[in-house]
Amino acid sequence: MVTVLLVAAGGATGALGRYLLDRWVRQRHDSPFPWGTLLVNVLGSLLLGLLLGLASRGAVPPWAVLLAGTGLCGALTTVSTFAYDTAALVADHRPALATANVLGSATLCLAAAAVGLALTG
Repeated sequence: MVTVLLVAAGGATGALGRYLLDRWVRQRHDSPFPWGTLLVNVLGSLLLGLLLGLASRGAVPPWAVLLAGTGLCGALTTVSTFAYDTAALVADHRPALATANVLGSATLCLAAAAVGLALTG
């Protein structure tokens, strides 16, 4: 039961963070490119890389991985919104932006996770 509560608490925080960050970015950028989704996915990847790097060295307890990794990072990052944003760009006849979203997101998220891991080493 404690595990479920930890994941739920982290998930609620991550979902709210995703909503607020995406909204903040959209208010500042009038662009068809999904900058908010990219930001939350890269930030979540960096945080997860840091967290798992610390956990692998015993610096973070397992309950923190459930709370912050599974819960917060799991809800902060969003593949479904990334997929929707990409499909919407294609439907809006913006294939270059859709391609940039796919390649940029994959590259930046993997790089952010790697940086997070490297920073803990």
